Amino acid sequence: MSHNPQVRPPGPARRPRRLRGTAAIRDLVRENELRECDLILPLFVSEKIAEPRAVDAMPGIWQQTLDGVRREAEEAWKGGVRSVLIFGIPREKDERASQAYAEEGIVQRAVRALKADLPELLVITDVCLCEYMSHGHCGIVKHEGGHAHVLNDESVELLAATAVSHARAGADIVAPSDMMDGRVRAIREALDGAGLQQTVIMSYAAKFCSAYYGPFREAAESAPAFGDRRTYQMDCANGEEAMREVELDIAEGADIVMVKPGLPYLDIVWRVKERFGMPTAVYNVSGEYAMVKAAAANGWIDERSVVMETMTAFKRAGADLIITYWAREVLGWMRG
Repeated sequence: MSHNPQVRPPGPARRPRRLRGTAAIRDLVRENELRECDLILPLFVSEKIAEPRAVDAMPGIWQQTLDGVRREAEEAWKGGVRSVLIFGIPREKDERASQAYAEEGIVQRAVRALKADLPELLVITDVCLCEYMSHGHCGIVKHEGGHAHVLNDESVELLAATAVSHARAGADIVAPSDMMDGRVRAIREALDGAGLQQTVIMSYAAKFCSAYYGPFREAAESAPAFGDRRTYQMDCANGEEAMREVELDIAEGADIVMVKPGLPYLDIVWRVKERFGMPTAVYNVSGEYAMVKAAAANGWIDERSVVMETMTAFKRAGADLIITYWAREVLGWMRG
């Protein structure tokens, strides 16, 4: 049978490319959208410095004085940032992290100042002990038989005291990041007992022991002086354990649950959102930030494109909230 060039074979039954043909059509059918209110900006405030100090491993990120963090927050607010996460670096550290829960601690003073300057700014505080401990661990350490043990229940008492002190200073949300067992229940009970029932708990519910935290430990001056954090932070291989940790935190009273780090754990973000349906945060951590910054500085990638793709990936995985050092830049890019 002769071939007739005028007769074309039937085309594809479906043509998905039709919905990619123009920017307007792509916008019309986009499944996930990043919103300005999704973004949370971490800020570092230190008692040890007299002027801002750059964090070498995190270009564009600074340790600030109290006055400096007020200025940085105000500039961020003008740029559209509506939520910040505060980390403090005290002048003095000890083996009971006493500055973590001191009424005049650096975080407590920063919270009061920020709420006075910007009453509508949502202020979240990191509740942990590592920045305040002389040894850099997230709890009280007992040395026994040549081993260092991080004590759980004794540490939880200090974490609860820290959370109450932050809430009394005006924090809207307290975010325990220590991974001690039972700390969410203890914090909720302590807050309620202090008449702070409206203070929200955002738990670092699935926080993995990760090499991606390296640059942060320079920013927060929180590297452990000995050992590591594998006895309390989670093994990166364990997904089901992450589900159990999240379930426990919800049962204990967490209002928002977090997965940390972000990009290497998108499967965990997805599973948490699918299984529990809770408000879910993800932390786009310092190592993720530093790698993109380094590659962009070498001209290997386009920073804006990579960052916006990353933010979209977090949303697609199920994250409602994104803690990111790029919050200001992302807001600027979103506004054109």
